[in-house]
Formats: sequence, C-alpha cells, structure tokens
Amino acid sequence: MCCMKTRLLLATFCLTLASPCAQAQSLRADDQLRTFATCAGRLSAVMEYQWMFDGPASDHTKAQRAAVLDLIAAIVPPDQTRAVLHWRIAAKAAQSALLRRATFNDDPADADWARRTSARMTRACASLLLG
Repeated sequence: MCCMKTRLLLATFCLTLASPCAQAQSLRADDQLRTFATCAGRLSAVMEYQWMFDGPASDHTKAQRAAVLDLIAAIVPPDQTRAVLHWRIAAKAAQSALLRRATFNDDPADADWARRTSARMTRACASLLLG
C-alpha cells in the first residue's frame, strides 16, 4: 500500500509540473515563465545525471539548459525571480527523483515508467527550442 501511495503522489507531482510545453507560445507571460523555469530545472537534473552516466550527452543538455535560461532572463520581471528559483528547484527535484527511480529501482516496470516519464518531460522541454 505504501508503494502505491508513493507512486500516486509522484505521478500527481509530475503531472502538476508538466506544463503544456508544446503550446508555450499561446500561454500568458506568467505561464510561459513558469514553463521555462520548470524546464530549466528539469534540464539541470538531466545534465547532472548525464555527468554520472553519459558524459558526452551532458554537453548537449547543457546547451539546451543555457538556451532556456536565456529565455527566462528575457522575460522575467524583477519581482518574479524568487518564484522562478522555486519552480526551478521543484522541477529539478522531481526530475532527479524520476531519474533515480529509473536507475536504482528493483521493480523493472516501475523503473521503465520512470524512465519513460522522464524522457517525455525532457522531450517536451527540448521541443520549446529551435534546432
């Protein structure tokens, strides 16, 4: 039962952070800022994970993260910097949890779910960028 509660809680948390990235152009400025901040956090977690397990891939992720940070810098109002930092940290923690779950899990089905969810969220963030 405990495992089921944990899965449900993590799934709810991940879905809460999963902003509609593919439609970022049609979002309000506040929603765009939150989407970009969330993606910066996710990409930070992926980059750190890649440092341990896939070094060369981390360079590509680092460039994507830098592009998202540039987008944030272009639209963040001065009074929103604390909120942006909070969104980034929360998203990084959630993405890191998924990556740990995918890598160090005794349950193959759960590990596969975490791997697919993490990849889907990372692709959604990458889809915001040109190239």
